[in-house]
Amino acid sequence: MKLLQFIPIKLTLLLILGITTGYFFDMGVSLPLTLTLLSLTILGFLFFGKKDPKNPVFGLFAAITTLCLGVFIIGIAQPKNDVHHYSNVHDTKKETWKLKVTQVLAPSSFSERFVADVLELNSTKVSGKILLTVPRDSTLKSLNVDDELVVLAKKEEITPSLNPHQFDYKNYMELQGIYHQLKTGPYNSFVLKHPKKTFLGGITTLRNTISTKLKQANFGKDEYGIIQALFLGQRSHISESTYTSYKNAGAVHILAVSGLHIGILLLFLEFLLRPLELLRKGKEVKLFVIVVLLWGFAFLAGLSASVIRAVTMFSFVAYALYLNRPSNTFNILALSMFFILLVINPLLLFHVGFQMSYAAVLAIVWVYPLLQKIWRPKHWLAKKIWQLLSVSIAAQLGVLPISLYYFHQFPGLFFLSNILIVPFLGLILGMGIIVIALVIMDLAPDQSIILYNNMIRLMNTVIDWVAQQEAFIFRNISFDLVQLVLTYAFLIALIWLLHQYTYRKLCAVLVCIIPLQIWSLYKQHQTQRKEQLLVAHQTKNSIVMHRFGDCLTVYTTDSLSSAKIVTDYKIGENIAAINFQPTVNSFNLKNGKFLIIDSLGVYPQWDKQPDYVLLTQSPKINLERLIDSLQPKAVIADGSNYRSYINRWKATCAQRKLPIHYTGEQGCFELDLD
Repeated sequence: MKLLQFIPIKLTLLLILGITTGYFFDMGVSLPLTLTLLSLTILGFLFFGKKDPKNPVFGLFAAITTLCLGVFIIGIAQPKNDVHHYSNVHDTKKETWKLKVTQVLAPSSFSERFVADVLELNSTKVSGKILLTVPRDSTLKSLNVDDELVVLAKKEEITPSLNPHQFDYKNYMELQGIYHQLKTGPYNSFVLKHPKKTFLGGITTLRNTISTKLKQANFGKDEYGIIQALFLGQRSHISESTYTSYKNAGAVHILAVSGLHIGILLLFLEFLLRPLELLRKGKEVKLFVIVVLLWGFAFLAGLSASVIRAVTMFSFVAYALYLNRPSNTFNILALSMFFILLVINPLLLFHVGFQMSYAAVLAIVWVYPLLQKIWRPKHWLAKKIWQLLSVSIAAQLGVLPISLYYFHQFPGLFFLSNILIVPFLGLILGMGIIVIALVIMDLAPDQSIILYNNMIRLMNTVIDWVAQQEAFIFRNISFDLVQLVLTYAFLIALIWLLHQYTYRKLCAVLVCIIPLQIWSLYKQHQTQRKEQLLVAHQTKNSIVMHRFGDCLTVYTTDSLSSAKIVTDYKIGENIAAINFQPTVNSFNLKNGKFLIIDSLGVYPQWDKQPDYVLLTQSPKINLERLIDSLQPKAVIADGSNYRSYINRWKATCAQRKLPIHYTGEQGCFELDLD
């Protein structure tokens, strides 16, 4: 099948190229808008001038227009480009913010977190979103969507990743259009009475009401969390152990409201609303009701990227069913993606959930027919199992490179969990809708609640058993962006070849293998020749790592708490062996020394002065005397020190014009020794 012969697919690919270009090169708004209008004007002249639409010139300007449009929409989608954005208002020492809460995020260990719209800054009307953090021990009342409050505080940068290859929360929030945070509590804020109600707030209130009703229905704790995820898109109530089991079993997609759930819901609504077709204009009414209900469910589930993608795509599918004519699935996918990126939010292109959703569905559409041609079992049960297995293999093949890149693991028994759970998911969702409806109306019999609770518990038990097969879970796989791109190129070429064998396609597959091999050899060579000394950041702990080739020695006061930081570095740098050791006092460098001064504050006198001095565990020293005595080139302070000590040392180093590197602000200290 020649996919590029379809116009929606061409336009969607060009729009994606434009969005990507505009995001990484940040051209603002004015220039892309000018270019878009100019190319659109030329395109209009060509179209209304009765030129042949198949004319190459017309096609060229259509492509240029779509490309420029992608650059333009990503420019206006980034709030910082809005002249009314709060970041473009002149800062003052005293900042008074008027905020409206729009989203309640999952709490962290130390604080509750919210996303809020900025309504006013120092009595000036502005726009933009900001992250609001409230300490968990604060007496400030719990905030809900639509609450309005006034905060007296200075905006702060969201803390970026401080250690190599760790999750970058700052970058994640920037993709949501959020660049700063406000720290608030009862002493610098107050909640306004009688805030304006919004549609989103009403949906959130409805969701909270349903959640409260479900909690009162005496479902088990784990079962309640699963029900929240399946129907309300809320995964914060799932215990960490249960979520880990679903992830290790390759069944975490069951917990995310996505295409699987929306497809089942569409079939359910198609069956339920079939009597409407008997009315005059019944088919149109049925289509309207289905689309409204699908989008209502999307709002209720929180409008995540996977929900938006699924509901948009199946809205197009519902329209195709209404027309009662065969539609190309690739066209439907392309149109849904084009609509989402153009109308809803082009930044969704960079969300992991959005990428995995489309990768899975595209793979199913493309690979599933191929697998069905390989084997056509005659027995009914074998046929159904092979169909389900084919869908699972196709979906996992589609998301495999993305999973390896972002999560660095692969569940080898994904097919088993899908075979055991997915056939019954329709029953679980269908019965769940009925039970929840009865619970909301206070009409649910105890027997129905007990039965549904046991069904969810059985599903959790099956998933937990699959997840316990540790030998089939492949973890800590090093996989970078270049490998991601090259692997997808190889998979596309391979599937292209398997659909129709030709010598040219075989050459394409072989050509795609060569760059993968070259890049792997290059990475291995770079790893073997690299030597580094690193001081990582972790509160109340000292972590010094000495890397020599693919071997890493970690000197730390707490090896257990440092495991996550070390593992992230191991995966990102393709480290083969890790050795934990107690902290030492110094390192001999090629051209000098690296001295570590701990809580004892003792340091020797050397003939050769140290190049770097690491202060750790809050040593009680006179830094001026130390500088005069040792004359280091730079001072380093890690996260194990008291903040008051850090501030004093920074002031001293500023007076002596000596560089100081604090890992809590500047991130991990890296010293190349090769």
